Amino acid sequence: MRTDDERLRLAGPGASFTAIVSGLLGKVVTLAVAGLLLVAVFMFSLLVFSVIVTGGLLVAGYLWWKTRALRRQMRERPASGHVIEGEASREYEPRDRAE
Repeated sequence: MRTDDERLRLAGPGASFTAIVSGLLGKVVTLAVAGLLLVAVFMFSLLVFSVIVTGGLLVAGYLWWKTRALRRQMRERPASGHVIEGEASREYEPRDRAE
């Protein structure tokens, strides 16, 4: 009978998989499979990262291209430097209709 130290247990929700690790050869195979899985996950993360960066660059380029006319217009007509801020109120006085 095998002990718990010799078993590799991979359990998920609702299902479990148990593999018996036998001796040095089993441990080497387990290590190789783990290394390959690590490399595959790393490659997948690089792929996802490159897709996200490419998408971001495409969106930024699209926005840059669509706003070029606005930027050109802002360069041609710079602000005059005079800024008037405040509130205006207007009072209406009723006129005599008889006049």
